[in-house]
Amino acid sequence: MNFSEFEKNISVDFSDRALLKQAFTHRSYINENRKTNLEHNERLEFLGDAVLELIVTAHLYEKYPDYNEGEMTSLRSALVNANTMAEAANKIKMNDFMLLSRGEAKDTGRARQYILANAIEALIGAIFLDQGYKVAEKFVGENLFPLLPKIIKEGFWLDAKSHFQEKAQEIAGITPSYETLKEIGPDHDKHFTIGVFLGKEKVAEGEGKSKQDAEQAAASAGLKAKNWN
Repeated sequence: MNFSEFEKNISVDFSDRALLKQAFTHRSYINENRKTNLEHNERLEFLGDAVLELIVTAHLYEKYPDYNEGEMTSLRSALVNANTMAEAANKIKMNDFMLLSRGEAKDTGRARQYILANAIEALIGAIFLDQGYKVAEKFVGENLFPLLPKIIKEGFWLDAKSHFQEKAQEIAGITPSYETLKEIGPDHDKHFTIGVFLGKEKVAEGEGKSKQDAEQAAASAGLKAKNWN
């Protein structure tokens, strides 16, 4: 794969190209190509997650002085959730460079979006190791922060669960319930898929690195599905 093309797209010139390639290497690829000398991207993702959290937290603290701790926490969660991260990854065409097993390569649905969300975190970790904090901060600023105005305008990040429950009781006369549909990943990197239900009707699903984040994401998706914005 021509990773120099990707470097040009994101305006980052890696000194250690192996780090860049590792960021795109999913565990399934390693399992299917056991003779490869490549490493999967999970350690980079772990690092990138921490770097991303610091960059986003510092940005919100500086740019939104009127927001309290709870509001900043909710907004940060909305910005770094799986859906938003996958959106950012797709915009820079990360999907074109992913190293996946044949089975994973065929799955272009929700699982792929989760893989992309993790991969962009790994990429942030790789940029931090290779280029330092300032370049990682610039990358996040160019590729994630432009999504903030849309998130703030939609307003679902404030507390989508409360909003959805209020609407559900008002319009449908039902209190929504939440059910864990899927739980994957090691203990240090769990990923949850949760469904929001009105009675037996599954209204929507949401994903997150905690059950709380996934429930908020499901409620946000439910508001859109029901046009209860």
